[in-house]
Amino acid sequence: MIKYFNKKSILALATIFSLLLVVQVVYAINSEPGSGGDPLVTLSYVEQRMEQLQFYIDDKVESLPQGGGNVFVVVNIKAGQRLIAKEGTEIILRTGKANAVASAGGGLSDVTAAKDIKNNAVIPANHLLIIPRDDGRGVKAITDIILMVKGNYDIN
Repeated sequence: MIKYFNKKSILALATIFSLLLVVQVVYAINSEPGSGGDPLVTLSYVEQRMEQLQFYIDDKVESLPQGGGNVFVVVNIKAGQRLIAKEGTEIILRTGKANAVASAGGGLSDVTAAKDIKNNAVIPANHLLIIPRDDGRGVKAITDIILMVKGNYDIN
């Protein structure tokens, strides 16, 4: 009788195991790859995320203010226009006459002369100016001017 009981138990366990295996196979076949039921990452999922990331990056780049970033760029400004620089922007007046546009927080840092250029003061040619804060500081062109600018800015 003990042998008979052991064979029945083994047969019952084998049947249950087989049933569980069949259920798992059916579930795997019916699950959509990349879904919550089958969290495999598929190529189409990665490509979709790459498109979303590219759209996000393009949107952010378009919303950045004008500017050259980490290299000096030559900027031509007409008389009467203003270049308003962002924090950390570097400016060198190459030709023409321009005045400083300062804010309540102070003027432009003239690194060459080691002084602060106050509002409406004449900007000397070939001096390196640094904008310390993003608070509306910049340069107003009296004549047509050429600047070298490193950093972000807006022209108005």
